[in-house]
Amino acid sequence: MTDSGVETVSPADLQVGDVVVVRPGARVPADGTIAEGSAAFDESMITGESRTVRREPGDSVVAGTVATDSGVRVEITAIGDDTALAGIRRMVAEAQGSTSRAQRLADTAAAWLFWFALGAAAITAIVWLSLGMPGDAIVRTITVLVIACPHALGLAIPLVVSIATERAARGGVLVKDRLALERMRSVTAVLFDKTGTLTMGAPTVTAIETTGSRSDDEVLALAAAAEVDSEHPLARAIVRAAEKRELSIPKATDFTSSPAEGVTARVDGRTVSVGGPGMLARTSAAELDVVETWREHGSIILHVLVDDEVVGALALDDEVRPESRQAVDALRELGITVVMITGDAEAVAHSVAADLGIDRVFAGVRPEDKAAKVAELQAEGLTVAMVGDGVNDAPALAAAAVGIAIGAGTDVAIGSAGVILASDDPRSVLSVIELSRASYRKMKQNLWWAAGYNLISVPLAAGVLAPIGFILPMSIGALLMSASTVVVALNAQLLRRLDLRPERLGE
Repeated sequence: MTDSGVETVSPADLQVGDVVVVRPGARVPADGTIAEGSAAFDESMITGESRTVRREPGDSVVAGTVATDSGVRVEITAIGDDTALAGIRRMVAEAQGSTSRAQRLADTAAAWLFWFALGAAAITAIVWLSLGMPGDAIVRTITVLVIACPHALGLAIPLVVSIATERAARGGVLVKDRLALERMRSVTAVLFDKTGTLTMGAPTVTAIETTGSRSDDEVLALAAAAEVDSEHPLARAIVRAAEKRELSIPKATDFTSSPAEGVTARVDGRTVSVGGPGMLARTSAAELDVVETWREHGSIILHVLVDDEVVGALALDDEVRPESRQAVDALRELGITVVMITGDAEAVAHSVAADLGIDRVFAGVRPEDKAAKVAELQAEGLTVAMVGDGVNDAPALAAAAVGIAIGAGTDVAIGSAGVILASDDPRSVLSVIELSRASYRKMKQNLWWAAGYNLISVPLAAGVLAPIGFILPMSIGALLMSASTVVVALNAQLLRRLDLRPERLGE
């Protein structure tokens, strides 16, 4: 907004101090504070939490969040690299930079393979030459080089990784970082973000209470009729619930929406209202007795009124995924600590945790503090895998020993993780652990075979048993070298027997 009125500009042209108009359903273009108006904001892009948050004049709002029910005017306080999103991006980069040491160690180990083969050949040549047998020195040296050529050692890990990655993809697990897959076998704690990971990530009608002789379906149909023209997430949840029950939704007219109260519409000649405490206060209506029980569980509560009289109430929650219980139980059977982290209030968090059997919960955690919670668990000696889907999870995903992103999550979360689950099924975490442990077993078996083969065959190729009349022919050395490679390759192929489908846990 300018002195001459409202102008349309690109977000890149905004300056600190500008006032922008954010209309219902629009995103906030940059960090700022509300100068005028109030609205319920969908902050799931930043916080990962499904509940809308009401922001009043003077409250801060973050770029990318959505005003769901009414328009506001926002004074810009931060742009570019000073915004919250830019800060999250910096934290991700810092956390990811700490993983490069493991790669350097892997490169060092590969270099030793070369020096082993070269050193063995040099020693063989020197010994035979010192014995005055230059012809045998050439033959023995070539045999050592052939038999010590680290084909088996070179294939021991890459071939296992290649097959493991292919099996993972078939099981709905995409491996971006090989080291992340290797580390997964030693994970002792899995930190789940609640919203969108253990839960559906969207509000769902979970309970209906009615008054008088009205049925649940009748009250739900009336509420859906009043909400059908609203874009609010709670309104969409009510309409979805009615459609799921295949109810006939009456036609509504004269729809109006009031911030902090709810919606009102004319349905079959009656005034139907759906809203929260503000609407009850305006109509001097009393809430139903069951509401207190719902409130203790952290439910969102809406009352349904017909001609200003309460006819029912709806409880809405972020529904727990059925697969989450199986995932948590299976992880605990493996001796892995399961921890849940969320920005939701204590009541909501502990209600979900109790439902899933999770004993340890971090509730009310701000987006920028999630990485600190990962560090807190690591300080306790735990090797942490973090599972999340939101922008707010990105620093924690990068800071954890293994970051696992839900495939339906944000691009920033996916970019920060080493492992991506193509589905939103939390049981896939078990698939990653099983694959990591199986891959590690195959790597050890292949390395032991390759190392043992070299420890035995190289001395034989060098002629250590020549004094007793045994000299390994060069042709046999070549066959042994090929056989060692075949054994390593066949052993790695056994990984293909793994069933990594998450639904196998329910079979």
